[in-house]
Amino acid sequence: MKATQLLHNLGQSIWLDNITRDLLESGTLSRYIQEFSVTGLTSNPTIFDHAIKNSTAYDAAIRENLNKGKSGEALFFGLALEDLSRAAALFRPIYDQTDGVDGWVSLEVSPLLAYDTASTLAAARDLHERAGQPNLFIKIPGTKEGLPAIEEAIFAGVPINVTLLFSREQYVAAAEAFLRGIERRIEAGLNPNVGSVASLFISRWDAAVMDKVPDSLRDQLGISIARRTYKAYRRLLDSPQWQRVVNAGARPQRLLWASTGTKDPKASDVLYIKALAAPFTVNTMP
Repeated sequence: MKATQLLHNLGQSIWLDNITRDLLESGTLSRYIQEFSVTGLTSNPTIFDHAIKNSTAYDAAIRENLNKGKSGEALFFGLALEDLSRAAALFRPIYDQTDGVDGWVSLEVSPLLAYDTASTLAAARDLHERAGQPNLFIKIPGTKEGLPAIEEAIFAGVPINVTLLFSREQYVAAAEAFLRGIERRIEAGLNPNVGSVASLFISRWDAAVMDKVPDSLRDQLGISIARRTYKAYRRLLDSPQWQRVVNAGARPQRLLWASTGTKDPKASDVLYIKALAAPFTVNTMP
């Protein structure tokens, strides 16, 4: 049995942390779904930047958009929505089979809006409407300004991937924002089943302290942060507050391990994969 299938059997979803037009057009993404238990996909502006710069697959579409007067972020989001809509269609059978638990793709709002609540919310609503896909998350950073946008987006029925979380405390704040949005939907008589994940970034911790800790502690900080956060996550799942919204028809916001590609050249490339094989989680892999 493949290692990816073993992780899936443990209750962990494996999502690809990458998207390029070449992956779609070559059939590689379809093969990952069929052969490696990949059940979702995430993206971010950096991933798309690399994809566009390192491939000729976008050249014709870029020229066409430029001729129509599009440039900058408008052109970028047009290309990104095209790719993610195609990816969402590939994952749609998984989304339908799991009744919306899995089979998601993600698109991030502009990073220029990270500290602007109103503009973040407006962008999230606009991208969600333009995508027209039930299995597309809009990524909103878990900044202080992002939290009210997350609550409002959830209340509006926009599925959200809370991104750029780096601590247990930041995760709990994001989870509470999600819960407030769901509770408001219940009070308003709306369907409380709005999908969400909370993305905790792992390897960035170890990259930041790599040359500042003894060898015995090398590549251990990210895992420790993840374990502390996972304990908080499971406590929340068992709390009366979560149970009340679940009983009303909501689904829990799942914890997602992000940035799990090893940055230390001396470490195993599956260091974080092995350490974070936990049920009720998602692991995004490059």
